[in-house]
Amino acid sequence: MNALRQHWPEYLMEAAGLGLFMVLAAMFTTLVELPASPLRQAIADPFLRRFLIGVAMGLTAIAIVYSPWGKQSGAHLNPAFTFTFFRLGKVKPWDAFFYILAQFVGGLMGLVLAAWVLRDAIANSSVNYIVTIPGSGGIWVAFCAEFLISCGLMLMVLFVSNSQNLGRYTGLFAGVLIATYITFEAPLSGMSMNPARTLASAIPAQVATGIWIYFTAPLLGMLVAAEIYVRLKGKKAVKCAKLHHHNNKRCIFRCGYRKQAIDNRQWELSDKLPSP
Repeated sequence: MNALRQHWPEYLMEAAGLGLFMVLAAMFTTLVELPASPLRQAIADPFLRRFLIGVAMGLTAIAIVYSPWGKQSGAHLNPAFTFTFFRLGKVKPWDAFFYILAQFVGGLMGLVLAAWVLRDAIANSSVNYIVTIPGSGGIWVAFCAEFLISCGLMLMVLFVSNSQNLGRYTGLFAGVLIATYITFEAPLSGMSMNPARTLASAIPAQVATGIWIYFTAPLLGMLVAAEIYVRLKGKKAVKCAKLHHHNNKRCIFRCGYRKQAIDNRQWELSDKLPSP
């Protein structure tokens, strides 16, 4: 209850962030893939259509990360992402629990809102509530693909966000990766990397094909990425769980940047004290 009283704004921001992502994903996909859409009729190449959706969702992710809410909550938007930072010791247990709960609820509410707005269009087989299911390669190809892209995303976040020079650009790197993954990987697994995103689509679509993949592969991929990073750089190299930390928003995590600032301030004060 103490965590809930103190950190409920961040929990709501996480729910709203993934909810917004789901709404826009449904709308962009409907605009590009619905057979009756003028854009779909103008663009016959499925690769080019995936590229357009990828760019749109990459820009959406960037906007969320750099929004005031994203700067405060850290813009995880993904239970596997939050759990990995919990495993790294950056997120406290109750914060991890409420973040993950908020992400599942927010994702589902976003899809429900999109379905209410788009009506029959979102149920069309070409859109089908933007479900993520294994492609023609089958479940093991989808599993391996989800594992690899999730591992790649987390490795990027850890290396870039903990870089003194590149840290503030983590959201941009994430947006580019999301756009790239949607363009090239989506035919293999639907490009989820996110259990909450997959479940949000699976419930209204009533499609659960290979859903275990999207609960296991992203988590395993991100945990392996964290293990690789820790072995290369050490656990202390992980400064914080935010994608964008260089701002004036509060941080509720076990934050290395905050500790570093306190240590620097104490050093400055001690340096100003007169010598005995």
